[in-house]
Amino acid sequence: MSVPVPEDFAVVIDAGGAVMVWSPGARRLLGHEPAEIVGRPAAGLLAADLPASALRHLADGGPVTSEVALRHRDGDRFVVRLRGTPLADAGGGRPWLVTGAAPTSGAARAEPGAEALWDLTLAQLPVPVAVYDREARLVGANAVMAQVMGMTVAEMRGKTLWEIQPTPPFDEYDRLQRQVLRTGETVFHEDYAKAPGQTREHAWSMFIYPLKDESGTVQGLASAVFDTTEEYWARRRLVVLNDAGLRIGSTLDVTRTVEELAEVAVDGFADFVTVDLLDSVALGDEPRPVPPGEPVTVRRTAQRSVLEGVPESVVASGDTTVYPVGTPPSRTLIAGRGTRHAAGEPGMQEWIRSLEARARAVHTYMIHSVMLVPLRARGVTLGLVHFLRHRTAEPFTEDDLLLAEEIVARAAVSVDNARRYTGERRTALALQRSLLPDQPRDLAAMEVAYRYLPAGSGVDVGGDWFDVIPLSGARVALVVGDVVGHGVHASATMGRLRTAVRTLADVDLAPDELLTQLDDVVLRLDREEGPEARGRSQDASGEVGATCVYAVYDPVSRRCCMARAGHPPPALVRPDGGVRFLDLPAGPPLGLGGLPFESVEVELDEGSLLAFYTDGLVEAADRDIDVGLALLHQALSDPAAPLEETCDQVLRAVPRDRPGDDIVLMLARTAALDAGKVRTWQLPRDPAAVAGARQMVGEQLADWGLTGAEFATELIVSELVTNAVRYGADPVVLRLIRDSTLICEVSDGSSTAPHLRRARVFDEGGRGLMLVAQIADRWGTRQIPTGKTIWAEQALPTETPLDPP
Repeated sequence: MSVPVPEDFAVVIDAGGAVMVWSPGARRLLGHEPAEIVGRPAAGLLAADLPASALRHLADGGPVTSEVALRHRDGDRFVVRLRGTPLADAGGGRPWLVTGAAPTSGAARAEPGAEALWDLTLAQLPVPVAVYDREARLVGANAVMAQVMGMTVAEMRGKTLWEIQPTPPFDEYDRLQRQVLRTGETVFHEDYAKAPGQTREHAWSMFIYPLKDESGTVQGLASAVFDTTEEYWARRRLVVLNDAGLRIGSTLDVTRTVEELAEVAVDGFADFVTVDLLDSVALGDEPRPVPPGEPVTVRRTAQRSVLEGVPESVVASGDTTVYPVGTPPSRTLIAGRGTRHAAGEPGMQEWIRSLEARARAVHTYMIHSVMLVPLRARGVTLGLVHFLRHRTAEPFTEDDLLLAEEIVARAAVSVDNARRYTGERRTALALQRSLLPDQPRDLAAMEVAYRYLPAGSGVDVGGDWFDVIPLSGARVALVVGDVVGHGVHASATMGRLRTAVRTLADVDLAPDELLTQLDDVVLRLDREEGPEARGRSQDASGEVGATCVYAVYDPVSRRCCMARAGHPPPALVRPDGGVRFLDLPAGPPLGLGGLPFESVEVELDEGSLLAFYTDGLVEAADRDIDVGLALLHQALSDPAAPLEETCDQVLRAVPRDRPGDDIVLMLARTAALDAGKVRTWQLPRDPAAVAGARQMVGEQLADWGLTGAEFATELIVSELVTNAVRYGADPVVLRLIRDSTLICEVSDGSSTAPHLRRARVFDEGGRGLMLVAQIADRWGTRQIPTGKTIWAEQALPTETPLDPP
């Protein structure tokens, strides 16, 4: 901004550039006391380089009048018009007297002989006007043009524009002038540049038109130049506003959204922009009201500068900072309205000096104008945006503040949407992860590793799930499923289905039977929700549906029975490295109802690898599913690699960088239970067989070194064998398994399952299963093709090693 110069302003500068004399007018204009400035370099008072024309006059040693950008003691920046006059010095130096420039006179007149051309111009026009002859040499100019060029008319007369100022863009202006002389047609040209006699850039609109005599012959040309800086910035603001609508809010990511805000502002009208979010907002939580009487903690989330590396910054991105009570940032946050400040204002000076690094940055980069605009959406304050200028000489105007408030308001809605999305997504992820296994189980039957990869940030989490369920007889159930839809609704449905699978697995159903029961569960869930409930739920994505694959592996027989419901088939990797996708009947997806499922049993070599996955791993919008399956086939080619490494290899090789759907990958390497850890006896259906069974079990426990479990095990065997002899059918089989627990199983040919009941005082029977339930850690029954099996598990004695001596 331009300010008037006091009449008593006078400064004397010696030949070395140091201040010799400092008048009272200089003290009032710049705020420095004589003791603070005399003897110091005068260049330290400049807020920008001198205009090119002033530098030439100084080099020539002649008087010079020019605009000069100065910096006040408090850091404020302004432009004044000064005159420098050289003084004689007996010592041979050349001191300079600097005073305020006298008002400019009217239009300069041309020399005699040029009156005819000069009369064709508008000499009194209050805009820069110049006249040139047929060789494009200056004939005359008004005072405004002389002021803009920083030279007198006498200094410019007889020269072309390129000779007057041999630097761009005057080469282009010279070319346009010669074009007008050649064609006789007016040329309109717009430019944004700094004139030689000025300290800052302006927008110029130039009319270069021919001067013709009565016969139409071009006798010369004239140029009229209009300062359209205000119009230029108005158009620029409209461009910035349109740019903000296109660029801000392209993602549902809080950090990226505020980065886009900073980028738009720096590209449009600010030199340095920072965005500070309330700490709760940056973390995706609900924003809290700003307390009026307490310091405010904010997190620097984005910052951008016209300078490489953002050197003006005193707070690193991601770090927190505090707005003390009563400072301009704190007051702006509480008021909820944007404010405009000069760096030299008392309140801003107090804020700037509260941090040494900030004060140093303001002084070093000559930050002179600041706008503070709160980031507010839906009546809630989310943070504060700082707009600063140092390269741009003009301070921010009221129009700039209106523009800043408009683009910040647009960005605030996007930030709030992203914050809400982040919170909802985090909730869905937390819900989903809480419903999934945390760590792979330590199982004797197999080694298991798994990965869960949620969808990319542009999509809600899905309903993919997996589980590893220990079953009776050292067997293990593996399940992988995928619920239709995304979001919290899908995660909640997934949790209900996973619970249902665990419940059905405890009943020891065969895979096809389990899927049939699970299909009924999905149908009931769909009926319970109904169309009205789905319509009210924002997360509901249509009817409840899911796909699933369920497998049960027995380490004793090394057989795996599995079935699937519309799910991708698992891959089998043999110990020799061969890979194939198992040919399982596809089965219908869960939720259709009335269609059968089919089980397939496969015998597996010890060390075989089973790979279960959801369709998000192999499917992609821009490729066929066969391509994904081929990539998975290739990634599983090393059967001996550690499972954790294989999981990472598959996720590097198969899916896209940002999957559009959740991914579950579960790998299981099978083991076989050592024959020395399993003993099986076929028993006759004779009550006398009970004593023989107790004796055989006792001997086996002695061989295993488990004598500490002998009494409890013999009691369990006695009750289970008695029950089979009395109420069962042939064949009766007793099996003892030593795994991480001691397992006792009695099978018979009857499919009737026993029930636990409380015997009355005078009942002779009914206490056997009650005793088994009290002694064993777990017990249960399962159906088998030849009848049923009743089993009981006990913990191994702590003093006994797992391996026999």
